[in-house]
Amino acid sequence: MNGARVRIVVVGAGLIGRRHIDLVRAGTRCELAAIVDPAPAAGELAARLDVPWSPSLTDLLAEPLAERTGVIVATPNRLHVGHGLACIAAGVPVLVEKPLADSVADGVRLVEAAEAAAVPLLVGHHRRHSPLVESARRLVHDGTLGRLVAVQGSALFHKPDEYYDAAPWRREPGGGPLLINLVHEVDVMRAICGDVVAVQAMAASTIRGFPVEDTAAVSLLFANGAMGSFLLSDAAASPRSWEQTSREDPRYPTHPDEDCYLVAGTTGSVEVPTMRLRTYAGTRSWEEPFESTIVDVPRDDPLVRQLDHFCDVVLGAAAPLVSGRDALETLRVTQAIAEAARTGRLVELG
Repeated sequence: MNGARVRIVVVGAGLIGRRHIDLVRAGTRCELAAIVDPAPAAGELAARLDVPWSPSLTDLLAEPLAERTGVIVATPNRLHVGHGLACIAAGVPVLVEKPLADSVADGVRLVEAAEAAAVPLLVGHHRRHSPLVESARRLVHDGTLGRLVAVQGSALFHKPDEYYDAAPWRREPGGGPLLINLVHEVDVMRAICGDVVAVQAMAASTIRGFPVEDTAAVSLLFANGAMGSFLLSDAAASPRSWEQTSREDPRYPTHPDEDCYLVAGTTGSVEVPTMRLRTYAGTRSWEEPFESTIVDVPRDDPLVRQLDHFCDVVLGAAAPLVSGRDALETLRVTQAIAEAARTGRLVELG
């Protein structure tokens, strides 16, 4: 591709949008082409950065974009599909932040439109780009752990009130930790352990009292017969979350002795992100000692790796690692969990 710099338009200048903006500006392969957001603060940000600003993606796309341009959609969940469809209609490769949509039906519309138009659609499940996830997936798939038996995970943290005050949509249907946070965890579990075929769940809003949940407990059945459990809360004072253990985002304090995942098979287990690997050297028995090692994994920022991958996607040098179709399956599982929590029933996925 002769070192061509990719032009990136960022739609949405909120929390994650500004993170994308910072990464694009720091990147060696790309440059910030424009910021799209109707908020006056976004216009002020664009002026400070000396880049074009548009309050509307429709207005920006009214004229054809330059070659080697991609769009990152980092708007509230309910706007993902509309902005994604606008990019697809304009023939522009697009990275849509997770979740793909706030309903499966809308997600299907977006995926089918991208496939019909042959426009690349990458979904921002950025942990798929994490060396930690890649390593854990490899240990499962190369048989190091034996046959997969169980996975146990947690995302326990306390979001300050300012998090919700800054973006009130987060406390309304379409927001909440199931769609904002658990969708990440479901995608990680699918990446490591395979497809999910059934779920059960309980959820509550006891602590915050919002129209959306603040805490949930989830059980999962995987297609390969393994079972999983996951505990989620954005109102719990605990360090056992990806953000606070993975050391992949410097904005969060780190607790390097903590894990948020345990993946266990018939011959061994690995804890993530410490990557403590325990396997039997001989007889498999709880009366026998394990051989314990630490799997050496670089702690690269997956958002940086995702941006580099998106540049390749825009240039036609790579297919999306997380396609719209793949992200749609993660959304199906996440919505099934919400249904299970609402009805108290086992929900099976086709």
